[in-house]
Amino acid sequence: MSSRPAPLIPPRLRAILVRIPFLVRIVRFLRRGPLARDRNLLITLSLLTLTLGFLSARVSSEWFSPSLFILVTLVGGLQLRLRSLAVLLCSVFFALGTIAVLLGPRHLTPGMLVTLGFTMVLAVLMARTRGKLGVQGLRGDAMLLELRDRLKRQGDLPALPKDWGSRVVLKQAGGSSFGGDFLVSTRNGSILEIALVDVSGKGVDAGTRALMLSGTFGGLLGSVDAFLPACNAYLHRQPEGEGFVTAVHLRLDLSTGAYEITSAGHPPVVKFDAGTGTWQVSAAKGVVLGVVPDLHCEPDNGVLHKGDALMLYTDGLIEQPGRDIDSGLDRLLGEAERLVPSGFQSGARPLVDSMSAGHNDDCALILIWRP
Repeated sequence: MSSRPAPLIPPRLRAILVRIPFLVRIVRFLRRGPLARDRNLLITLSLLTLTLGFLSARVSSEWFSPSLFILVTLVGGLQLRLRSLAVLLCSVFFALGTIAVLLGPRHLTPGMLVTLGFTMVLAVLMARTRGKLGVQGLRGDAMLLELRDRLKRQGDLPALPKDWGSRVVLKQAGGSSFGGDFLVSTRNGSILEIALVDVSGKGVDAGTRALMLSGTFGGLLGSVDAFLPACNAYLHRQPEGEGFVTAVHLRLDLSTGAYEITSAGHPPVVKFDAGTGTWQVSAAKGVVLGVVPDLHCEPDNGVLHKGDALMLYTDGLIEQPGRDIDSGLDRLLGEAERLVPSGFQSGARPLVDSMSAGHNDDCALILIWRP
């Protein structure tokens, strides 16, 4: 059984307070309307501003310095709507004028006024941004954090059987939480499906499109037989000027090791053959998503045996300014040789760090192997 929380006001005291008409009207006013929180905070900050102005002018400008208005303005910029912030700023100007009249302009130093003016401009910009989003307070930042966490959760592969191993490494440009590289995956029984997607652009600029497409592609994965053609049809219906999207799709049977790879303008998947000890480039080919109405892909089929591995990656690992992509792929395969002696699990992160050193781009790497 769930117990109700104890009331803040004892029942007897509450019964007495509700009989006072003045208090009842105040409580009803504070609770009235959908913007009650914004109004109540505006009243609180305005009263605090006027009180600080009075105390600074009449009691002590050292203990109640006018610089405290900077903190009040900053709180207003973070929490209030733009109209409410304008009212608060008028209260701040009134308090400053009162101090200047009663104590003289010398108590308002130029440095403090410049800092307060800069804070006001910053507060107005923050309030305008939140107004465009239609959110109050810091809810907009919380929404971005939720979206970031969702994208990270989608980057986790499903649990695999004991005789399989996997490793995922995502590294966004500039250390950002958002980027243009993402993956979606699903497992239905022994069938594992993975799609690694690269949206044009990098960092935060490509992060918004990646967030939108991750939900769409995640819903299509495992629901349609021809995954990449379905994604291509969706993108082809979108407005032009959205930039290009490349993707690679892996369908793997965990019981037999049989796999099928389809690609849409994505860098080729490479396979480690334990029998020969070499990395082999996949022959899967296809056009970038969203360019043509009907996408035709040339799949690559094979079987993963004991000791074999598949490596999926984005062009951030092999593409560098002034260098050919083929040379970048050769360098990747050369660096991948270090995965064999150190193990796929421990060698994935050093491989990404080595290949991404010296340039700022989104990078993603997926390794699946059969010990």
